[in-house]
Amino acid sequence: MGHRNVLVILTDELRRDSLGCYGNPIAKTPNIDKLAADGIQFDNAYTASPICVPARASIATGLYVHETACWSNAQPYTGTPKSWGHVLKSAGHEVVSVGKLHFRDTADDNGFSQELMPLHVKGGKGWVHGLLRERLDLFDGSGFAKDIGPGEDAYTVYDRAVCDTATDWLREKAADPPEKPWAAFVSFLRPHYPMTCPPEFYNLYDPAQMPASLPATGADHPILAEMRVAMDYDSHFTEETRAIAKASYYGLCSFVDAMLGRLMAVLAEIGLDEDTTIIFSSDHGECLGDRGFWTKMVMYEEAAAVPLIVSGAGVLATGPVTAPVSLVDLYPSILEIAGADDGGAGPQHARSLLTSDSALDPDRAILSEYHDWGARTGMFMLRWRQWKLVVYPGFASQLFNLEADPQELRNLIDDPAAAEGLAVCQERLADILDPDAVNARALGDQETRIAELGGRAAILAMQNYDHTPVEG
Repeated sequence: MGHRNVLVILTDELRRDSLGCYGNPIAKTPNIDKLAADGIQFDNAYTASPICVPARASIATGLYVHETACWSNAQPYTGTPKSWGHVLKSAGHEVVSVGKLHFRDTADDNGFSQELMPLHVKGGKGWVHGLLRERLDLFDGSGFAKDIGPGEDAYTVYDRAVCDTATDWLREKAADPPEKPWAAFVSFLRPHYPMTCPPEFYNLYDPAQMPASLPATGADHPILAEMRVAMDYDSHFTEETRAIAKASYYGLCSFVDAMLGRLMAVLAEIGLDEDTTIIFSSDHGECLGDRGFWTKMVMYEEAAAVPLIVSGAGVLATGPVTAPVSLVDLYPSILEIAGADDGGAGPQHARSLLTSDSALDPDRAILSEYHDWGARTGMFMLRWRQWKLVVYPGFASQLFNLEADPQELRNLIDDPAAAEGLAVCQERLADILDPDAVNARALGDQETRIAELGGRAAILAMQNYDHTPVEG
């Protein structure tokens, strides 16, 4: 498989079941669907964290969040631990990024030979208000329900420019091929909100045909109830505007699909499709009103599950793979495609998606973590076989059987019939980490960061914002 170019295409906040290839009957995503049909589609892929900055640090390093200590959107990747880019660059490969990275700064050595149009966390600090996890009153979600429907937005403008820049770079590589295979990380902002959608894509969908939201099950769980208060978007919608927002989101998914189509067409036009392997995914999902949540930041499938497709040169169509996998697996997969080696010092939990039997092992356990705004304790999700365990240190856990209950409407944590599955999940989680100890370390690190920023009063005096502006 080795010694091919690698093109990683990452979207932001793309919900797995919003794509046609993952069974959505109304989605219009023909380019993504074709990519999946021609390659390997992973049906149970998960983010390492359902929020941008920690997820992207894990994608870079192949490490879980508790290993990177990039706990929150205010604790970004700074170039250490080493990334797959560092390994490739040190071996003489050209490694370029185009678009959103959400690391600290381009001044850091993030593992790229070049960062084109990089978008990092705002001011090199990120969303510092989220560090004040005990507060539920620092965020106004009213604007979310206003920025919907047909129209243009800076995020969409940025993505078009990212696509233009990426295609120009690909043409340069075709005209003057480097000695070793190259790696390109092309990262779009969409379909991340604001949910203002270009009219030609919004008009593909009828708001009246949007799927109904899942009910707010688990509302009695104290952490989830607090999170609804902390990030209250849903109360600002009417039935009509909620449907418009959903149609806008679907339109933005089709917009991303069109960007992917442009990249695929250029690869074919310049002949790079014959020796380039593509990895397509998203940093996390989008709740889209389910259970009263919008955006991400919870462990339900709509936020923690991600699409993951490997296709292109050297990849045979296999049909869907049901074994659970993680975005940390991109690290060894990219190295394997490019024919590079990290000397056996790679991440402990990551597995190549291409040749490692353990990656495609149905008995493998996958972890996701959340340590950010609205949650006064951490969240630890373990997926094993049909089971999903969510642990909230100091509070009751949740257990779902995803085969019998794919919408996660029935918490089986106290069901005697699920006791065996629960026990194995708890054992497998303990094999990876101690939730109480990791939770304490995350909170301690965040207190240190709060102090570095001048304390709580200083943070409260800083400008708050809802999503990272394009200007940085």
